[in-house]
Amino acid sequence: MAGPNLELFKFAVYIFFPVATMYYFGAPEFYEKHVKMVRKWPENTPNIPNNQKDILEELKRLKAERLAKKNNNSTDS
Repeated sequence: MAGPNLELFKFAVYIFFPVATMYYFGAPEFYEKHVKMVRKWPENTPNIPNNQKDILEELKRLKAERLAKKNNNSTDS
């Protein structure tokens, strides 16, 4: 057995390490320096249609885009 001094050291590390990491990463300075600098998602993210009318309109729009793209490809070749 290693003795009580080793157990005391291990106990101190087990207690000190989580407290020290919470102190460091929870400090407002850390937040201002590292977290606030992260870019946010763009404000103009597309909205997913959630009712039948919007879904049908979106399907019509996609179908029209697909047909226009197909017509452009057939005239180019």
